[in-house]
Amino acid sequence: MKLGFGLYRHQLTSENLQFARQAGATHVVVHLVDYFRGGSHGMAGSQSTRASDGHWGMAGDPNRFWTVNELLAIRRDIEAAGLQWEAIENLDPAHWYDVLLDGPQKKRQLENLKMMIRAVGRAGVPYIGYNFSLAGVAGRVTGPFARGGALSVGMDGPYDTPIPHGMVWNMIYDPAAPAGTLPAITPDELWRRLDDFLHEVLPVAEESGVKLAAHPDDPPMPAIRGQPRLVYQPHLYQKLIDLHPSPANRLEFCLGSLAEMTSGDIYDAVEHYSAQQRIGYVHFRNVKGKVPHYHETFVDEGNIDMLRVLQILKRNRFDGVLIPDHTPQMTCSAPWHAGMAFAMGYMRAAMQALKT
Repeated sequence: MKLGFGLYRHQLTSENLQFARQAGATHVVVHLVDYFRGGSHGMAGSQSTRASDGHWGMAGDPNRFWTVNELLAIRRDIEAAGLQWEAIENLDPAHWYDVLLDGPQKKRQLENLKMMIRAVGRAGVPYIGYNFSLAGVAGRVTGPFARGGALSVGMDGPYDTPIPHGMVWNMIYDPAAPAGTLPAITPDELWRRLDDFLHEVLPVAEESGVKLAAHPDDPPMPAIRGQPRLVYQPHLYQKLIDLHPSPANRLEFCLGSLAEMTSGDIYDAVEHYSAQQRIGYVHFRNVKGKVPHYHETFVDEGNIDMLRVLQILKRNRFDGVLIPDHTPQMTCSAPWHAGMAFAMGYMRAAMQALKT
């Protein structure tokens, strides 16, 4: 197993890359999406969608795609800091809103996604993480939920505000969209749309040497904002795998989201999917509670026995990357850095103790 570090695009500075390496990381996972463009900022990656009208910000430019040169430039910066680039996390809604919505631009957007997958392969990045969801990460609240009143995120009940037209995955892709809200679809329809997506892109991913890693629903409710979810219980990951048993069809294994689920057992899930060698990379974070009432915690204080998880992964010879994803923010002049440093220190010590 390898210790990684997650960074957002605006955090790709030499200082932050050095910080990641100093904290013990050998690999990085990068969010290239600017989630909060034109919106209000909250905790990095943890914006509460209960503020204002329920969106994070504006989606990106639908005609600006990842290019090989752009990706290689980022890779050079990462490698100059002594790190390796393991994954790109998430697709911009601007590039696949009609893939998610089954809209008129679906075919064109699928072709553009294939083009970007090929670019990722040529740049030598092994994974693309994605979350196939209409509502996205919705319904979070922010508060002093972690030990000592550290600022963290959670959920304090169902979130049923419908999604307005022109929005998907918390981001506005069409500010001129007509009034009204998205009509609700059935779970079977959402699974059909996922099937279409995987059928189109997995062969290209295989040819390009790229693996696609699916994040479970976050929060893992059967429905959010009036729309169904896909992987809101651990066994539904198996349905996703069986839909297309390509070697490029992998899992972005978020321990926090899995532990928030209302059925199943987190350790059984780790055993089941790591034994199949389907886990791409791991979001190593801890929580207390289950949806729709949970809080994210420091890595050593939640409901998950994180050492037990590492033992299972080691036994099943998982050799991928673990990142802390996001963490509670500590009360000091550098809240994010301190929280990440605490998580990284815990993870590095645990991995050394188990000789992973």
